[in-house]
Amino acid sequence: MTARGPELDSLDPPTDDMPAEPDADLDAEPANPLAPPSPPARRRVGALPLALAAVAVLAGAALFLSGYMLGTRTATTPGTPAADAALFTPFWDTWDSITRSYVGPVDQKTIVEGAINGMIKALGDPYSAYMSPAALQSARDTLAGQFEGIGATVTAQSSAGAGGACAPLGPTCRMTVVSTIAASPAEAAGLSANDAITAIDGVAVDGLTLDQAIAKIRGPKGTPVTLTVARAGRPPFDLRIVRGTISQPQVEARDLENGTVRYIRVTTFSDSAATDFIAALKAGIAKGERSVIVDLRDNPGGYVTAARTIASQFISSGPIFWEQSADGTQIETAAAPGGIATDAAIRVMVLVNKGSASASEIVAGALQDTKRGTLVGQTTFGKGTIQQWVDLTNASGGFRLTIAKWLTPAKRWIHMKGLTPDILVASGGAPTTPTGDPYIDAALKALGAPTAQEAPAAQQGWPRAA
Repeated sequence: MTARGPELDSLDPPTDDMPAEPDADLDAEPANPLAPPSPPARRRVGALPLALAAVAVLAGAALFLSGYMLGTRTATTPGTPAADAALFTPFWDTWDSITRSYVGPVDQKTIVEGAINGMIKALGDPYSAYMSPAALQSARDTLAGQFEGIGATVTAQSSAGAGGACAPLGPTCRMTVVSTIAASPAEAAGLSANDAITAIDGVAVDGLTLDQAIAKIRGPKGTPVTLTVARAGRPPFDLRIVRGTISQPQVEARDLENGTVRYIRVTTFSDSAATDFIAALKAGIAKGERSVIVDLRDNPGGYVTAARTIASQFISSGPIFWEQSADGTQIETAAAPGGIATDAAIRVMVLVNKGSASASEIVAGALQDTKRGTLVGQTTFGKGTIQQWVDLTNASGGFRLTIAKWLTPAKRWIHMKGLTPDILVASGGAPTTPTGDPYIDAALKALGAPTAQEAPAAQQGWPRAA
């Protein structure tokens, strides 16, 4: 198996890529995906060696099934560490009983994948999860910006107390819509933010993980899926949606206030998104724009490397975030040199909401702690952990595993709390001028932008796909 490295994600309160992080996107992981591997000295993956050992043991199981006798463990359990022989005895007893005595057909590969899934689920961590080959590919497609599904970002959200991520889905852990993608089948069908999805094609989602539910909603374009939706103020109802190909630009840019303000929206943190962000920022600076609005609303996260790259465009030195391992050791991830907007004369506003999670919160937290940017909007989701994605051999999919906490430059852990904006924007308010977007209006006001009457008509409206 090969590890892809730590990620924040999809993502999944969303899912990271769900988002679930938003941990996940109905047509995205949920959030949220994965940074390249850190140097070996930095990887302190507590439960990972056990997972690796277990997979190695299972892969070699077929070597000794014939003639295996209960109670004989010395030479018949290759790969099991001697110190763990007693711990694994019940596992091998079960494996042997199934493969020798089960009356139905036995697919050993399916049993192995189920065992891996069970190990990860036993952790009770909503951000650690096994992914089937299809789910793993789906997450990668999401980071590439194109996939087949309905086009909605969802999360697994607890209905108890202050809410937050949860697993599995059920009466107290609801699959909740964070947002719909512009011009998507979900938007056209009338799916709305805060809708709870309770069943898929007539089958309740209870007992599923967020990834499993997303896999059932996704599917080939042109095929229908029926969602049972619970919405405040009305009885549950069914919504039939025909899946399509979802193409979502990861970075969108435009000029505001007669070319004095650069607006850049980032929808996910992939390597290509970081590259496109730098290009968009550089183009604005070349035009003489000295104010920047970075829109991270409903962004469930992605690669930590992309988060570092984007934050480093504004922060010249010092930590972007801290990574804290299970033993409490804290390691700094410093700003990358060569940022193109580190001049304090370039003012930065960051738009956030409850759908901003994971890598989005790394960037927002770094700019807030270093006083390099002003947060505008609503309290963010609050995902303060890092996941590592691992590919399994033999086309068995993979899993993501929580391996560390991350802290802001000031060493705040925002898990289950989120980041509090410097400028609060009330939710549910009527659109205001000049842009028709109260978040952008609040940012422009803080920048000292002209009055509504002075704003050009070409700036009207939220940027949407055609």
